[in-house]
Amino acid sequence: MANEQNANRGPSFDVDRRLLAAGAVLTGTGALLALVGTVIAGTALATAGRGWVRQLEVPPTELANRTLRQAKHASRAGVEAWRAQAQHN
Repeated sequence: MANEQNANRGPSFDVDRRLLAAGAVLTGTGALLALVGTVIAGTALATAGRGWVRQLEVPPTELANRTLRQAKHASRAGVEAWRAQAQHN
């Protein structure tokens, strides 16, 4: 009777639980090492970035404000030129 039941179910799928557990442990360890590596690399990049910003002659905020003012002036000049051209036509 037991042989008939096994024959009806088809082939069995037997997993070696020790190998599966070892694979899971190695995967978890690898993920943890990758996380630690990412944190170390991010810290190194942040430290280098802070040092680079300190060496700049013009602080990034001042440079951004200056560029924004230039863009606003250029935009106004473009609008005025557009309107002046439209009035002549």
